[in-house]
Amino acid sequence: MKKVVQENTVPAEERIPYWVKAVAVFFLGWVALYATRTIMNPVMDNIQVEFGLTNAQLGLIMSVFFLAYAGLNVPSGVVGDKIGKKRVLVPGVILFGIFAAITGMMPTFLFFMLTWVMVGAFQGFYYGPQYGLSSEAIPQKRITLGSAIINSGMAFGTSLGYYISTYTVDVFGLNWRVPFFIIGALVVLIGIAMALVIKDRPKTKEEKAAENGGEKLKLGDLFKNKNLILAYITIFTAIYGFFVIITWLPYYLEHERGITGGSVAFVSSLVPWAAIPGSILFSWIADKMGKRKPVLLVMLPLSLLAIVSIVAFDSMAILYVALLGYGIFGKISTNPVLVAVVADNAPKHAYGTSFGVYNFIGMCGSILAPYITGYLTDVTGSMNTGFYFAAALLVIGTIAVLFMDESERPNVDESLIHEK
Repeated sequence: MKKVVQENTVPAEERIPYWVKAVAVFFLGWVALYATRTIMNPVMDNIQVEFGLTNAQLGLIMSVFFLAYAGLNVPSGVVGDKIGKKRVLVPGVILFGIFAAITGMMPTFLFFMLTWVMVGAFQGFYYGPQYGLSSEAIPQKRITLGSAIINSGMAFGTSLGYYISTYTVDVFGLNWRVPFFIIGALVVLIGIAMALVIKDRPKTKEEKAAENGGEKLKLGDLFKNKNLILAYITIFTAIYGFFVIITWLPYYLEHERGITGGSVAFVSSLVPWAAIPGSILFSWIADKMGKRKPVLLVMLPLSLLAIVSIVAFDSMAILYVALLGYGIFGKISTNPVLVAVVADNAPKHAYGTSFGVYNFIGMCGSILAPYITGYLTDVTGSMNTGFYFAAALLVIGTIAVLFMDESERPNVDESLIHEK
C-alpha cells in the first residue's frame, strides 16, 4: 500500500495572506481608538456630578484629549519612518489602553484630566504609522477594499464605546469608572495581537535615497495649491461638526430629549452605522465620475441640514432621520472624498507630509468642538446653540468646496477621465 504524501499542504499561517491579517488588526485598531473615545460620552453626566463641573469644563476633557492626539500625529509619523512604524504603533496602542484603565481610577478632576491626556497622546502614535504599514501591506488592486474595511472600524468602535458605557452604568447599575477598565483591557489585547501579526519592512538604502523623489520637503509647498488649502478648510469644518455630535449627542439625548438607558446607545449608534454604506457609496460615485467637487456639494449641504434637524424639531421620527442622514452624508463619508482631493493635488514628493497636515488641521476641529459646545451651552442655557454653530461652520466648508477648481489637478490626467 502506497503512502499518500501531502506535498501541497500549506502551513496555516500562509493560507491567510499577510495583508488580510494586517487589515483585520488595523480594523481592530480603529475600533480601539473610537471605542475608547466614546466610552466617556454616555457617562459625562456622572463625571460632571462626581467632580462638580460646568458644561465648559466637561467639554474641556475631550478638547485636551484631542489636543494631545493631534499634536502627536505628525511627530509619530516622522519617528516611525526613522525607527520603524511597528515600534511606534504597538507601544502606543498598549500604552493608551493602560492609561484608559488608569483614568478610571483617578480620584480628582486634575488627575483624571492628566491621565486622559496621556490616552490622547498615545492614540496620536497610531494614524501615521498605521497608514504607512497598511499601504505597504495591501496589494494595489485591493487598496480601496482594504482601506474601507480598516476605516469601518471607526463606526464599530463608536457604537461599541456607547454600548459599553450605557449598559454597564445605566442598565447594569455599575460605577461609571467600570467602562474605563473594560476598554483598557480590550485595547491592550488588541495591541498584543498587533505585536504578533504586524511586520515592519525596513527601507532599503535605495528606497531611502529615492525618498521624496530626491526633493527636499517644504511645508510651504502644501499651501501653493488652492484646492489643497480648500480641502484643509473643509475637513476642519466637517470634523468640528462630527465631534460636536459624537461628544455631546448622548448628553443631549438625556437632557434635552429624555432618552435614557440602552436607548441612548441605540440612538447614538445610528450615525456611525449609517456612515458605512454612505462612505462606500459616495467614494464609488466620486471615483466613477473622476470628480470630487460635485459629490462634496451634495454631501456637505445635506450633512448641514441633518445637524440643524437634530435640534430644530421635537419629533423623534425627524431625530432618527436626521441622525441617519448625518451618518450617510457627514464626516465619516466625506473624509474619503476629501482624501482623494488631497491625493489629486498634493506634491508627490510631499505626500506623507500632506496627509499629516490634513489630519492635523482636521483634528483641530475635534479640539475646539467639545469645549466650544459646552461653553455655548453654559452661556445660552441651551445645547442647541452648539449644534447651530457647527452647522454654520459647514456653510463655510461648502463655500470652500465651491471655489475648488478641478480643471487644475497636478496628479490627475484629465484627458483619461474624458475618454471614459
